[in-house]
Amino acid sequence: YRVAGCVGEFWTKLCRAQLFPRAPLDDARLLADGIRFGKGLQLVNILRDLPADLRKGRCYLPQNALAGAGLRPQDLLNAVRENQLRPLYNRYLDLAEEHLAAGWAYTNSLPWGCVRVRLACAWPVLIGVQTLDRLRIANPLDAARPIKLTRAEVRRVIWRSVVLYPFPALWRGQSPLP
Repeated sequence: YRVAGCVGEFWTKLCRAQLFPRAPLDDARLLADGIRFGKGLQLVNILRDLPADLRKGRCYLPQNALAGAGLRPQDLLNAVRENQLRPLYNRYLDLAEEHLAAGWAYTNSLPWGCVRVRLACAWPVLIGVQTLDRLRIANPLDAARPIKLTRAEVRRVIWRSVVLYPFPALWRGQSPLP
């Protein structure tokens, strides 16, 4: 929460007060989803950047969770330890996906007329989901193969969302999240 959830809370309160103060929204749900949205984006970054962070002497996976898998942060510098890490890593991928689903719900609960805000929320969710898909199949410990979308793929996400925006059912369907 202190790193990313508070950002979701701040963003939600700011937008609510300045952009759509009178919109009939479930404020408690919006705030809860906003907090999870921020957590989801941060968790995607942590999982994606694991090899680079480890090489800088940082590990953001909890040591007690690693210990439960029989691992220490320094063990993760060896890409062959992926099989040992994978069950724990998959649980974090699932959690990130659940948080991004809350972010998608958040995005779709905003007033339809707030196009720029909705797009600004949709893009990181859609990019995050595609990143998680890649993290599920790649070795997350292989520093030689960073996992990220290309610029062309990011542009495709952006353009597709803009083109689909006028069509609510298609817009909502662009994400595989519930």
